[in-house]
Amino acid sequence: MKIKSTPLKDCYIIEPTIFEDERGYFFEKFNEQKFEELTGMNGHFVQDNISKSSYGVLRGLHLQKGEHSQAKLVSCLDGKVWDVAVDLRENSPTFGQWFGIELTDENKLQLYIPRGFGHGFSVLSDTAVFAYKCDNFYNKESEGSVKYNDPDLNIDWKVKKEDVVLSEKDQNAPGFKEKNF
Repeated sequence: MKIKSTPLKDCYIIEPTIFEDERGYFFEKFNEQKFEELTGMNGHFVQDNISKSSYGVLRGLHLQKGEHSQAKLVSCLDGKVWDVAVDLRENSPTFGQWFGIELTDENKLQLYIPRGFGHGFSVLSDTAVFAYKCDNFYNKESEGSVKYNDPDLNIDWKVKKEDVVLSEKDQNAPGFKEKNF
């Protein structure tokens, strides 16, 4: 497992070491001890979530606030997504900045998103199965969100505007300056 820094403070790309032969492949998807040793971050996860979406579906930007804040370890198990993390920690040197990465079933990359970040992804393949490991339990009352197309963030979602498919919640999310985080 290799850990690569992103331009955002405390946000990391995890690249597995893959062993392949005529039978297929094997890799260690996550190792808490190695992760903590290499990053100094807590890597203890308590909840796993899976979603399946079609091309153009955009989920985000979502977060959990306060004591229910969550760090996430995300990956694409099948298909291809454009994954985006936004630093919403007001005291962070990278506050208001975003980072995007293509996560696919082929590259097997994962993105570690620390607490205090917004997160979202858009589906670039016909369908995609997306996995989230969370270090805290979901709490509906602690949901926060930021409008996916907020002009202050200016995120490129890699999907044509007319192809974007949103939930009602995401369509009505507040803007970045409204600080719903």
